[in-house]
Amino acid sequence: MNSDSDLQIAGDILEVQHLLQPAREHPSTVSEFVGLARSIAADRAQWAPLVRYDTTTRWYHRLRTGLGYEVWLLSWVPGQGSGLHDHGLSSGVLTVLDGRLTERTERATRALDPGAQRVFAPGYAHDVVNDSLEPAVSLHIYYPGLTEMPMHAARCAPAAVDVVTA
Repeated sequence: MNSDSDLQIAGDILEVQHLLQPAREHPSTVSEFVGLARSIAADRAQWAPLVRYDTTTRWYHRLRTGLGYEVWLLSWVPGQGSGLHDHGLSSGVLTVLDGRLTERTERATRALDPGAQRVFAPGYAHDVVNDSLEPAVSLHIYYPGLTEMPMHAARCAPAAVDVVTA
């Protein structure tokens, strides 16, 4: 029996809805959160009009919430930084939307250009700063939603994962 006959017998699988997995309303895996961050980043019309720059403090705006997660939009004027911190029990995805940020840990310093993503586990400590001469914008997804952001003196950090973007 060839594949043409199989296709004729099976028909259109999209017509058999009970055999398809239902589409998830909310992300539940690391790759789905990375995908959510990429789709928001690609929809500049959704986030760009909301961005504000504040020279006295970092500006942030909760863009979206979902089942157990939050999406935050942050802006960074030159020289602004987060200080060395972790995200408590939350895992996260950081995506640079505009400008350039620098991420520092005790293990490495990374330049993060637009499209760069970092995925991190609970307890991962880092300092994010805008070392450039231009403003920057970043998107942060936390799961579960961010409830604490403890500040740290220098210490070793669990590994984060670089996400390669095409």
